[in-house]
Amino acid sequence: MEFILKFAEWGYFGLFLAAFLAATILPFSSEVVLAALIAAGMNRWGCIVAATLGNFLGGMSCYYLGYLGKIEWIEKYLKIKRAKVEKLQNWLNGKGSGMAFFVFLPGIGDIIAVALGFLKTNVWTVAIWMFLGKFVRYVVLLYGVFDLVKYLFHQYW
Repeated sequence: MEFILKFAEWGYFGLFLAAFLAATILPFSSEVVLAALIAAGMNRWGCIVAATLGNFLGGMSCYYLGYLGKIEWIEKYLKIKRAKVEKLQNWLNGKGSGMAFFVFLPGIGDIIAVALGFLKTNVWTVAIWMFLGKFVRYVVLLYGVFDLVKYLFHQYW
């Protein structure tokens, strides 16, 4: 946890980097960095922009690895088993690139991005849906979850 909070010392860039890493190869928590920056008084919209862009670019790098079509790279660098990718590919077939909206989901988001790339879905529609999903996620976190916790905390303080 302390290691993750070090990213908060770098402000928006640290949040961007944490969000990028969270969407790629590391089990990382951009939410912790986001919460620390908000608690420190950083601008909410600045945080949303930094987190969304970092997480979006991280997700698109997973898409790109899938697009390259080398299952060995997917297994080696993303630690996603071939069977998981193939299972998700079968499920995604026919659902289209709109599924990229759900790339923010923990556990399966990276696999969705990789599978969409592997299926060679349209990069532009994937990018639009993925960006929207990541943006909505951080808006909900900041204006939904964090504000609810803050409200509940103040009620019992």
